[in-house]
Amino acid sequence: MTEAELIQEFQRNRLHIILAQLAPTGLLAFAALATPVIAESNAFVTGAFGLILLASGILGALAEYSAAAQAQAVIDDLKLLPGTSATRNRVISFRPWLEVVKFVTPAIFIAIFLAILAGLYL
Repeated sequence: MTEAELIQEFQRNRLHIILAQLAPTGLLAFAALATPVIAESNAFVTGAFGLILLASGILGALAEYSAAAQAQAVIDDLKLLPGTSATRNRVISFRPWLEVVKFVTPAIFIAIFLAILAGLYL
């Protein structure tokens, strides 16, 4: 692939990372608002709500991790090409920050999920 194609692929992966953040963030915001009402519901409703959050969190984390790993692979390929354009160098310099997407962000979502579960059951 050419430098331009790799940079376009990186941009697609970056967009996937952003989009993968929207659904879990929206769901968690809704859950935070709805938790007091749902906590008063029967055990089946609270259990279903917790499982919906869990399933959505797992899928969101996998989508984020996958997009970040693919973006890192693109950067690794970009490093192998000759040249030193400013865009190329900037994309390559972003590689370590993708670890945040892969590990830190899902950890934060897990903490939020646990807080919501505590609000449901405690």
